[in-house]
Amino acid sequence: MTAVDPRPIAPDILSPEFLDNPYPLHRVLRDHYPALHHEGTDSYLISRYADCAEAFRSPKFSSRNYEWQLEPIHGRTILQMEGREHSTHRALLNPFFRGNGLERFMPAITHNAAQLIGDIVARNAGELLGAVARQGEAELVSQFTSRFPINVMVDMLGLPKSDHERFRGWYFSIMAYLNNLAGDPEINAAAERTHVELREYMLPIIRERRSGDGGDLLSRLCRAEVDGEQMSDDEIKAFVSLLLVAGGETTDKAIASMIRNLIDHPEQMRAVREDRTLADRVIAETLRYSGPVHMIMRQTEDEVQIEDSTIPAGATCIMMLAAANRDERHFSNPDEFDIFRTDLNVDRAFSGAANHVQFILGRHFCVGSMLAKTEMTIALNLVLDTMDSIEYQDGFVPREEGLYTRSIPELRVKFEPTGKLG
Repeated sequence: MTAVDPRPIAPDILSPEFLDNPYPLHRVLRDHYPALHHEGTDSYLISRYADCAEAFRSPKFSSRNYEWQLEPIHGRTILQMEGREHSTHRALLNPFFRGNGLERFMPAITHNAAQLIGDIVARNAGELLGAVARQGEAELVSQFTSRFPINVMVDMLGLPKSDHERFRGWYFSIMAYLNNLAGDPEINAAAERTHVELREYMLPIIRERRSGDGGDLLSRLCRAEVDGEQMSDDEIKAFVSLLLVAGGETTDKAIASMIRNLIDHPEQMRAVREDRTLADRVIAETLRYSGPVHMIMRQTEDEVQIEDSTIPAGATCIMMLAAANRDERHFSNPDEFDIFRTDLNVDRAFSGAANHVQFILGRHFCVGSMLAKTEMTIALNLVLDTMDSIEYQDGFVPREEGLYTRSIPELRVKFEPTGKLG
């Protein structure tokens, strides 16, 4: 007589049920299938915090999967480099995304955010009559969050403002490709066109800036050296392509989720309005609770054992970041958004020593984490400074979308303009 498996049915990450609401199914994975072989993608789903954290630090896992996952759209990037090559390229990039290097670009970041928020408020404010302001309305994703990070990147790179919309188009094409686990040929074809167009656009500019002395990020990348080594033209182009995703998509979604989380928890919004030193807590908890990147892939270099599952060498593993960040083995009440939680290390939340996995851990920790934090902080403060009494528009219910990356595609709000931007 065949024994009956007492466990619930293993979740299918490509199913409509999972796409609709993955969080309850994350718990099923963590509790019953911590290293599940998923036939639809021929990969292993790793869902517990401890296992994901160990994988990011272990030499048994590599980023070799990016050779087929990312290289066709970006070219070869730092994400797939290991050893000395990875260390050299990280040393080339780190000075521009941390400390004084990042401070150079603060005017561009602040200006872009203030301009977009200012336009929203100005369109809604009308005339102020005494202390009474007409209530405004906005759709913050299309009007602000999806534009702000891309505009910042284009300005930091010293590219024409007239090309903002062009970069947004490339950005959406790349993200469609990365989310295309089902293999839609039309999405893949569009991504190939984007790869060619972006390369043809960037390479002449890179060659021109090799000999210049500009202070923009692209010019400085062209001149940067570590131990006499520079990035090649194609490596710089690939990094620019990667920035569209790492510096655009993720921050866009994170800002939208951050504002949504505070609307859903008005007492916490009041707290941060009154004490802006809580901003880091808001950002860190947003990254844990509703981080934009739900999955990231790795490849095993050796056989790996996770409980009763043996993962062979050369296997693709999908690290379930969103599941790991809500693992009750690591966080208390993980399905609650709580900026005051004591088990999230806010002081280390934007470093390689973080105890959430949204930015990855170990040697491949996100080089742009501080840029993301800076953009989220500026966005948060501007929204709170210029919009009072923020709530959803009547009848609007936010719904998340996405598999590989996930957030709300629109955020319809109403508010009272404060007039602080003039």
